[in-house]
Amino acid sequence: MAGSTRTVRVDLGERSYDVLVGHGTRSELAALLPSTARRAAIVTQDGIPLTVDPGIPCEVFTIGRGEEHKSLATIERLCDGFAAMGLTRNDVIIGVGGGMVTDVAGFAAASWHRGIAVVHVSTTLVGMVDAAIGGKTGVNLAAGKNLVGAFWQPSGVICDLDALSTLAPREMRCGLGEMAKYHFLTGDDLLAMELVDRVARCVQIKADIVGADEREGGRRALLNYGHTLAHALEITSEFSLAHGEAVAIGLVYAAHLARALGRIDDARVAQHYAVVGGGYELDTALPAVDPERVIDLMGHDKKALEGLTFVLDGPTGVEVVPGVDPAVVLEALTAMAER
Repeated sequence: MAGSTRTVRVDLGERSYDVLVGHGTRSELAALLPSTARRAAIVTQDGIPLTVDPGIPCEVFTIGRGEEHKSLATIERLCDGFAAMGLTRNDVIIGVGGGMVTDVAGFAAASWHRGIAVVHVSTTLVGMVDAAIGGKTGVNLAAGKNLVGAFWQPSGVICDLDALSTLAPREMRCGLGEMAKYHFLTGDDLLAMELVDRVARCVQIKADIVGADEREGGRRALLNYGHTLAHALEITSEFSLAHGEAVAIGLVYAAHLARALGRIDDARVAQHYAVVGGGYELDTALPAVDPERVIDLMGHDKKALEGLTFVLDGPTGVEVVPGVDPAVVLEALTAMAER
């Protein structure tokens, strides 16, 4: 039935966990908590549309909105709060919110007592299909996004689709940017699916990749398709450009760069525009940027182990391409800007 819950398993051996996708799934939260938990610290933000009942005593910690609050100072404040409430290693942290909340809650969980269980209740589309799943946590520095963090898998994830009805159009676009990415990783026509199946399919794709490459040693880096330019655009715009909006532009730029390197043809570039701009109705225009600044930021990307590194489409599919010539990177930026 279209409205029923979909359960996706992230297979990591003894650390495997379920992701529940559907309407009203927050009612399943208590079942996902570790049996040892006697108290819960709920990390959230003002204005989050869902409230949760973990079924055990809890305290709520509200973090600020905006990327400036995705910081080590926020982690310190949370940990001070955990100490004051007497949170033990046997207890649990629950992240209720979008990608920023789950990133922060996950890193706080990885840090508190060197590791405490965390369960995520994702309330945004981008969180459901990407941020809440896979155990990547972190906060920002002035030098870049998510440069300080840890791999810390949750004990479970809830994707309650009821939350999506409250999202502002821009928040939905953020999730659609990440969804568009999966089109090019698998070729699936996600737009033909009902929402619950579309979200569950994105979760399954990410779960399969995470299960095969938990710590981004190889295949998992493919999930960063479109993200190298996206992160640079977020920083240069002082985060006025939201993550999913930047990813949408980054996907199209990745196509231009792959074309400049002779990896794909003009028809494949046009397909990127058709999916991102046509199918998902996202902006595909490169904003006015300082090319040298953008290229410098892309050189600080976490994938950049051998010079400028990108995830790019090609004759055998999407793959990581290290050591890209900066002159070609600039050529692709120019081509996109002039389109």
